[in-house]
Formats: sequence, C-alpha cells, structure tokens
Amino acid sequence: MEYTELARLSLEAREHAYVPYSGFAVGAALECGDGSIYQGCNIENAAYTPSNCAERTAFFKAVYDGKRQFTRIAVAGGKGGAAPDQYCAPCGVCRQVMMEFCDPETFEILLVKAEDDYQLLKLKDLLPYGFGPENLK
Repeated sequence: MEYTELARLSLEAREHAYVPYSGFAVGAALECGDGSIYQGCNIENAAYTPSNCAERTAFFKAVYDGKRQFTRIAVAGGKGGAAPDQYCAPCGVCRQVMMEFCDPETFEILLVKAEDDYQLLKLKDLLPYGFGPENLK
C-alpha cells in the first residue's frame, strides 16, 4: 500500500475517536504482513486510565483476528474538528506494544499531518534499546 493511502486511512480513523475530555482525536491505520489494514481510534474514559490509544486499538483488533506480522502504521492526531497541525508520535505504552509484535529495524511508523505530509520513522528510532520478546530468550 502507498504511504499516502495509509496516511489517508489514519485520518479517516481519527473521525471515529471518542474524546469528550481531552478533545484530542487520534486515528491509526495498521498494515499487516498480508496487506490487510486495521484502523483504530483513541477511546477516552472519565477515569482516564482505562482509555485506549488509536494505535493499540488497531493492534488489538488485528491480533484478535489472528494477525501477528505487521509492516507499518500511520498515526494522525490533533484537536478534534480540525486538521492535524503537528506530527503525533505514539506514546510509550503504544511503542511497547509495537515492540511486542514488530521488528524495530524494519517496522515503519508514519507520523501524519495530511495524506501527503508525513514523517517516516522506524520503531528503533522511537524506541531505542527497546525491550521485547527477544530479550526473554
């Protein structure tokens, strides 16, 4: 899939965010090794801690469906009702979930402002010295 299409799908997913407290809407589009795409949005909770990020929503949907190979994810975030005006990087918890399932040397993360405005990083750039399944062998 083209980067611009994955970016578009992250922006689309953002429209489904449930953010009555922060107003900060995030969408993600996760590409699996077989080319399938899983979208996710952030879902807030009045108690804050039970909230879930867009990236984890996409990963958990995919894992539920039996997916275990992932190539890239696009993430778009910003104040709801307006186009993103900054690049929105995954939080530390989401980076750790990515580390569980993805090769930090090859897994790509697109930080999206618009379909044609994004930064491309590898997981190793966002989580140097990450701890994952390989560390437990």
